[in-house]
Amino acid sequence: MRIGIEGTHIFDARVEGPRALFDRAKELDLDGVFFKSVLDLSPTLDRAELEDVKAEADERGLYVEAGVGLVNPFGLPEKPHIRAFGGGDTRLAFERMIEAAAWIGCHDLLAVTGQWKSGLPGRYAYDRFRTDVAWEDQLEATARFLSSLAPVLREHGSRISVETHEEISSFEVLRMIERVGAEVTSATFDVGNLLVRGEHPVEAARRLAPYVRMAHVKDAVLLHGENGVVRQLRPCGQGIVDWETMLGLLHAENPELNLSIEDNQGYMDIESDDPQWRAAHPDLSDAELAAVVALADASEQRIAAGAWPDPVEYDAHDWEEHKIVRLRESRDFLRGMLEAHGW
Repeated sequence: MRIGIEGTHIFDARVEGPRALFDRAKELDLDGVFFKSVLDLSPTLDRAELEDVKAEADERGLYVEAGVGLVNPFGLPEKPHIRAFGGGDTRLAFERMIEAAAWIGCHDLLAVTGQWKSGLPGRYAYDRFRTDVAWEDQLEATARFLSSLAPVLREHGSRISVETHEEISSFEVLRMIERVGAEVTSATFDVGNLLVRGEHPVEAARRLAPYVRMAHVKDAVLLHGENGVVRQLRPCGQGIVDWETMLGLLHAENPELNLSIEDNQGYMDIESDDPQWRAAHPDLSDAELAAVVALADASEQRIAAGAWPDPVEYDAHDWEEHKIVRLRESRDFLRGMLEAHGW
């Protein structure tokens, strides 16, 4: 296992460019960079440019992982540049991205099934709770679209790696893989997003570990809020995640898994007390949800005892000044965990 950085939230490859992120990774003694879109490596997918970027990463001893972005047909109208990239043919745009990524050895490609909308209230910020189209219909359309990409994925030995994003559960990711086929789909394991769906990271790892090919790693404290539980992100090792058990499960299935640190500030509501929210998670057992709520009890006890920083005071730090501190803390914790277990 190697430790790197996700290239959007702490430093933004779309603004700084891939080479600048390689510089950041080396300066911070990290092993690689996870780009959410292969277009972040070359906006035109120019093969020579892609080769140059990959050669520079190889020269520095850095891994490169990439993605294809949003694959939910009901959300793709929000990404008109993708359709334009295919000359009006959305599927062609994805085929071009898959082919270009394979050209530089990126064969598991991050994909998401929704986009969080920061300006919308409560659960309506998540595509899961759209009222113009049911979530089940969105999943069905996504599965059909991924199936339409299967021939080009097989041709290049590649897989679409569906992320446990804020809107989708690990149960649904697993069903997507089983339906479309594990030879053309895999999973990107995002630790923090699982909590937003009321899932315990260890239990989600038990479900998905055989299919996990990429990972976004972060930690969190959980707090009790008006409608249920609230998540606040923290550096790895400074929150409620059972890293030893969770990483052990993931390592057992994929010892070469890269752990890309992803972090940001702010809160996300998990409206677990709301009957509509609960009804929208039929796969989630009462026992697993209760275990997540118990993590909020444990978080608040540690905060009250002074073992963990007060949430308001913690987020009062200027993000630009604090993000490097948090990144280094995550790196050092993860490195110590991997060395202790020989992972």
